[in-house]
Amino acid sequence: MASLFQFLSGLPLWLLHGIGWMLGWTAFLVSPGYRANLRHNAALAGLSGVDWRTAVGEAGKLVMELPRLWLGEPVPVRWDGARHIEAAFACGRGLLFLTPHLGCFEITAQAYAKQYGTAHNKPMTVLFRPPRKVWLAALVVRSRARAGLKTAPTTLAGVKQLIKALKAEECVGLLPDQVPPRHQGVWAPFFGRPAYTMTLSVRLAQQTGATVLLAWGERLAGGAGYAIHVRPMAQALDADVQIATQQINQAMEVLIRECPSQYLWGYNRYKTPKDDTSGAPAGASKNNQEGLPR
Repeated sequence: MASLFQFLSGLPLWLLHGIGWMLGWTAFLVSPGYRANLRHNAALAGLSGVDWRTAVGEAGKLVMELPRLWLGEPVPVRWDGARHIEAAFACGRGLLFLTPHLGCFEITAQAYAKQYGTAHNKPMTVLFRPPRKVWLAALVVRSRARAGLKTAPTTLAGVKQLIKALKAEECVGLLPDQVPPRHQGVWAPFFGRPAYTMTLSVRLAQQTGATVLLAWGERLAGGAGYAIHVRPMAQALDADVQIATQQINQAMEVLIRECPSQYLWGYNRYKTPKDDTSGAPAGASKNNQEGLPR
């Protein structure tokens, strides 16, 4: 498989995206569970048929572009909203990037590391859980080993590393629309339905005073590369963790509505956290915390 990844990394992006489009539709057609989940989540957000059908192919592109991004030559990237990053640097505070499962979220960290991580001596740290397959873990570790990009384990030690980075006025990148384990989130609306949502991003911002920016990597047509869109939060995060988490979900919704056809609607966003047997949002409260160091 490693040899296949190496071969694919040399193919042009337009070809990889074409293969990915077919892969996405194959997965959609052969998996009833995935198909039902995608259509249900898209319906909750009021997506048109055109948008959710386009999202099927885009999900496949996400998979097939990885060999090129991990092992291949650099791809074209342009920035939209870079001034917000520069303004955050001028404030002398850490920078917390929040990115939903929208477009190519792999490219956002890579592009930041190349453009800002080394030049401004403000590397980005991202949480990283190595894949279980040994060959894949080796590829991912290799892809993460680049200037301006650091990784932190998905443990309490890793969270401490994120806090340290932000207090050192560096950058941290998170995907806040992942479903965390029990006691590491709260139930908050997401496209009108309660979704168990991590509070890590809120607590990092509260404890470090970091500037919060929203970012996502748009996959451009015809293999032309990517556009990194950067947006500020519409309003400051509330001091209450529950309210602040809802604000982040709302901010993610705004980004997703910019390009709903590139969101991973097949992701099981509304599942109950793994070891939570209550199965109901009413059982959660703002006391469900990550156990961050005070």
